[in-house]
Amino acid sequence: MSDIIQLLPDAVANQIAAGEVIQRPASVVKELVENAIDAGSSSITVRVKDAGKTYIQVVDNGRGMSENDARLCFERHATSKISEANDLFAIRTMGFRGEALASIAAIAEVTLKSRSTDNELGTMIRISGSRIEAQEKDSIPAGTNITVRNLFYNVPARRKFLKTDQTELRHIITEFNHTALAYPDIEFQLIHNSTQVFNLPAGNLKARISGIFGKQIQQNLINLETETSIVKITGYIGKPEYAKKTYGEQFLFVNHRFMRHPYFHKAVMKAYEQILPADHFPSYFLFFETDPSTIDINIHPTKTEIKFEDERSIWQILLAATREAIGKHNLSPSLDFSKEGIIDIPVLKKDQDIAMPRENINRSFNPFENEGSSQYSGAMQRREAHRDWEKLYEKKSNDDLTPGFGFQGPDETGQEQENGIRQEDGIRQEARYLQMKGKYVLTPVKSGLMVIDQRRAHIRILYEQNLAILQKDSVNAQNTLFPETIELNTSDYKLCLELVDEIGKLGFEIRDFGHNCVIVHSIPANTAIHDIKSVIETLLEQYKNYASELKLDQHEKLARSTAIAAAIRYGKQLSIKEMQELVDQLFACSNPNTTPGGKAILNIVKLEDFEKHLA
Repeated sequence: MSDIIQLLPDAVANQIAAGEVIQRPASVVKELVENAIDAGSSSITVRVKDAGKTYIQVVDNGRGMSENDARLCFERHATSKISEANDLFAIRTMGFRGEALASIAAIAEVTLKSRSTDNELGTMIRISGSRIEAQEKDSIPAGTNITVRNLFYNVPARRKFLKTDQTELRHIITEFNHTALAYPDIEFQLIHNSTQVFNLPAGNLKARISGIFGKQIQQNLINLETETSIVKITGYIGKPEYAKKTYGEQFLFVNHRFMRHPYFHKAVMKAYEQILPADHFPSYFLFFETDPSTIDINIHPTKTEIKFEDERSIWQILLAATREAIGKHNLSPSLDFSKEGIIDIPVLKKDQDIAMPRENINRSFNPFENEGSSQYSGAMQRREAHRDWEKLYEKKSNDDLTPGFGFQGPDETGQEQENGIRQEDGIRQEARYLQMKGKYVLTPVKSGLMVIDQRRAHIRILYEQNLAILQKDSVNAQNTLFPETIELNTSDYKLCLELVDEIGKLGFEIRDFGHNCVIVHSIPANTAIHDIKSVIETLLEQYKNYASELKLDQHEKLARSTAIAAAIRYGKQLSIKEMQELVDQLFACSNPNTTPGGKAILNIVKLEDFEKHLA
């Protein structure tokens, strides 16, 4: 029997490794930027075209490479970061496996130009599909310039499954943000199709957060800092009132490396659990510093899953530090001394005598003395003022009763009336609808009392209306009195531009204003929208929420998101006419019982249940 086991060629092995390390253009950006950081760069520029599918270039001013290093860096498991297994427990660099460049070169056309600071000439290497096509001397600036073209050109199945340019660009922005936040002392630039997306000068962490997420986030940040023998935690958390219903501004770093750690995320959420609804998520940007020997970063190809030696203790430290930061800012009232009515704080003078505080009291007062005493008369006057309070509840004539959910008495025919409207089928007509606590609409039915959640009902109504509009491809819009300019963070801005045509079908006319801003010129005619900015932000958040639900097509995601964003809020007071219209429209829907997400809209409390409680 002949042998059947054989060694794979290096090119094939590199393509297999690329399937783990390089999943999309954003993975290339991540690996190349991390290499630039490890090279000691103070300035890094990333240029991409067509969301990285056509062209990715990363230029840095780091230490560069010699001619031999430039050639050797494309070999699999060639690295300058470790030399033995024990080095894995003292890693302080971003990359260390030596798989990234070999994997990229296996599935793309790569050109590397690099010059070390102590050489006059640099090296240019061109490689395609793991094959060296050219290598020569070149006159270039100190540092490294690496260009990746036609990603997955020789793996068409992988290229076919890439998403739209806007989606892939959002993934690039996400990876870029992870690195830029971890190193605020490095200057970063991101340019897409010759348009500058980010220009982040070197500075402090707060300035970097503001540069990425917009200046408005500065008012949202609370400083957090704690240091123990196990770990040092610094950074910022968000004020509870600015929490959102979707993820997007939650970042954890350990030794300047971005990580995903659900266990530590729960610690932060637990600190907020008494002051935030369960479906809201606060912002946080937290940096852990610990001994590299106490963590393991070599458990996943992307190196974003980190294992800690003493996770429970760090969990408790993080929980306590977050609660302390929230308490210092939120629960301690602040005094504004810039306003009138400044509190007069007495100052003790040098030779001033300190006297015992005195209080004037009448020691001869006796509340049990006879009625003639002045003290007794005052007490009796107060008592008289509250006498006969029961008279307030004496029965008045039917004409004095205020109609509500109530009853106005029988008419001359002996039939009960309410505001002059005769009772029909045991239901008084004027009182057919009642709103309770700005949340529920109550209406009697033959079997008992129907309770309708007003916001969920409106979500169902708007969802079906939006879906019908999108399927018919018709626009029902009304112009705003004044166009409203809305500033978004970069990721939401790109998503909004991606959805602008589909959102336009619902009546939102949105135009790009540049610099992460859009202008809203019209809104849906079937919806009363007072805060356009809040609706657009909520729409984008909800759309991201449904992005992972593969069973939903784009129309359904957008119809759901817009319905949730534009539906009436809890606490809104409705007139009788508005409640009637809400109920009528709800029961005209194909499914009036549940929201698009499956939550119950209404419930009927049966008449026998009332009788049980009143028995």
